[in-house]
Amino acid sequence: MFDYLVVGAGLFGAVFTERALAAGKTVLIVDRRDHIAGNVYTENLRGIDVHRYGAHIFHTNERRVWDYVSRFAEFNRFTNSPVANYHGEIYSLPFNMHTFSRMWGIATPEEARAKIEEQRAAADNGEPKNLEEQAIRLVGIDIYEKLVKGYTEKQWGRSCRELPAFIIRRLPVRFTYDNNYFNARYQGIPEGGYTKLVEKMLAGAEVRLCVDYLNNREALNAEAHKVIFTGPIDEFYGYQLGALAYRSVRFETETLEIPNFQGNAAVNYTDRETPWTRIIEHKWFTFGLDAAGNEIPCTVISREYSAEWKPGDEPYYPVNDEANGALYKKYRALADREEKVVFGGRLGEYRYYDMDRVISASLDLSEHLLS
Repeated sequence: MFDYLVVGAGLFGAVFTERALAAGKTVLIVDRRDHIAGNVYTENLRGIDVHRYGAHIFHTNERRVWDYVSRFAEFNRFTNSPVANYHGEIYSLPFNMHTFSRMWGIATPEEARAKIEEQRAAADNGEPKNLEEQAIRLVGIDIYEKLVKGYTEKQWGRSCRELPAFIIRRLPVRFTYDNNYFNARYQGIPEGGYTKLVEKMLAGAEVRLCVDYLNNREALNAEAHKVIFTGPIDEFYGYQLGALAYRSVRFETETLEIPNFQGNAAVNYTDRETPWTRIIEHKWFTFGLDAAGNEIPCTVISREYSAEWKPGDEPYYPVNDEANGALYKKYRALADREEKVVFGGRLGEYRYYDMDRVISASLDLSEHLLS
C-alpha cells in the first residue's frame, strides 16, 4: 500500500508528491497523458524549449513559493512584455504610457488620465454590470474597442456584455512607461524548461503515465490509503449534476527556418477577425539562445485558438459565472463528504490559478495533511 495516490502529474500533484516524499511517505502518481508536468510541460525542439500548452511565465510575490521552486531550478530573468496587434497597429501591453501615446498622440500621464476620464464619463452607467462597462471604466472607449473587446470575445466565446465585470479587474493599467506585464517581485522561466523542474520534484515517487484513474478507480484506490485528485471535479462524479463550463485552447505549432518571426515572445491579436488569440514565439523566453548560450538559427511558433470546451477536450479556463459557481458548490458539497479523496488544483477546485497560487495551495494542503 502506498500512503498517497496522487492523480495528475501537474504542478499541484508534483508539489504535494515532493512534500509527501520529504515527510517519509510513499507516493504513487498517475496521469492519463504520456508525460509529466501537466499544462506546464515543455519539450525541446531544435534547442528551443517549447511550451506545448501555451506560454507559462512564472511570477509571484510570495517569498515562500519563490524559495520553494528555486530549489528545483535556476530561473532566468525573462520579463513578460507582450504586445498587441490590431489590424497591423502595434500597441504595448500592459496598458501604459506607450499604449496611450500610440493611441492618442499624447505624452504625459496627465493627458492620458484626462483622456480616459473623458471617455469614462461619456459612457458612465454607474457601477459596472459587465466586462464591457468595467473595461471602459478602466481604460476608456478607444482602448476597449481596439485592444480589449475583440480579444476577450474570442477568448471567452461570449459578448463582453455577457461576461462578469470581475474578469477584467486583473488588467494592469499603468501611467508609466514600464512594460513589465506582471507586477511581481519574482519572475522568470526555469532554465531547461518546466519538465525538468517537475522531474526533480517527482524523484522517488512511482510514476505511471497513460493511466486513466477514472477508468481504473477501484483498483488504484486499493493501492493507497489516501487519494489526492487534481482532475475535473465534475468528471470525478460522472457529470451527475451537469457539466461545469470551461474554455479550451487549441494550438497550431510549427518550426520556421528563419531566426525571427515576430520579435517578441507573445503577440496578442486583438481584432475580432483574426481567428487566433495570440502567437507565441518560444525562443524569446530564453532570449533566442539554446542551453549552451548559442544563437538559434530557426524558430518555433504556436498559434492559439480559443474554443468552447466539450467532454474529451482539455479544460483550461473555468467559466466562473453565477450559474457555474452554483453548480460547483453542489459538487463541492459531495467532495466534502469524501473520506478517502481530497480535491485540489485548478480543475479539482474549479478556479483560475496562476502557477504560484497552484504551488501555494498545494503547500498549504501538504502542511495540513502531513503535519
